[in-house]
This record gives sequence, structure tokens and C-alpha cells, in this order.
Amino acid sequence: MNATISILAEIPEELHESLKSYLENHPSWDQDRVFAAALSLFLLQNGGGKTPESSQSYRACARVYLETLFQHPV
Repeated sequence: MNATISILAEIPEELHESLKSYLENHPSWDQDRVFAAALSLFLLQNGGGKTPESSQSYRACARVYLETLFQHPV
């Protein structure tokens, strides 16, 4: 079961401008997809995966990351 959680975050203006530019040049991506890919990649790179619980979380992040990257536009 996939649940979606809404997040409100403040980001630096430079990052916002870069995101806007990226989205203008990549119409198959949207802000939610970019944030999901970025957050899941961050967690993959910084997660441990050494305990059964963190290992399960690591696999879930990997799944979200790959699904986000290879998602086809509707």
C-alpha cells in the first residue's frame, strides 16, 4: 500500500531557481517526483542497512528511488 505524505519545506532561492529551470526543460518530471528521487537517494546514500529494521527501510527507499526514476509520464 502506497501512501503519500505532504511536506512543506523551505529551500534556498538558488535551489528553487535551479529546480524551476530543470522542470521547464524536463516536462515529464514534476516537483513531487524530483523531491521523492532526491530524498530517497539521500537516504540510500546515508542509511546504514545494518539491522533488520534499517535493512527493510533501505530496500523500501531503493524501491521508491527506482520507481521514481523510471516512472513513465501518464
